[in-house]
Amino acid sequence: MLENMKEIIAEQLNCDADSITLETNFKDDLGADSLDLFELVMSLEDKYSVEIPAEELTDLTTVGAVIDYLKNKGVEE
Repeated sequence: MLENMKEIIAEQLNCDADSITLETNFKDDLGADSLDLFELVMSLEDKYSVEIPAEELTDLTTVGAVIDYLKNKGVEE
């Protein structure tokens, strides 16, 4: 799942996919603002057919947190 996630993040945030790890923080490491994160969530929802409520976004600060969240929602690679 990390590889697919890296591609989506790199495309949405215009960054290098190779620099993205599970510990990568969207705001601190990638400079994402709230609009970037909103667009990223929309892409993830489309890709994985899952809904991510806005109130849960505050907990999803790293790539690993998003992957864990998706896995907990039953999303598989």
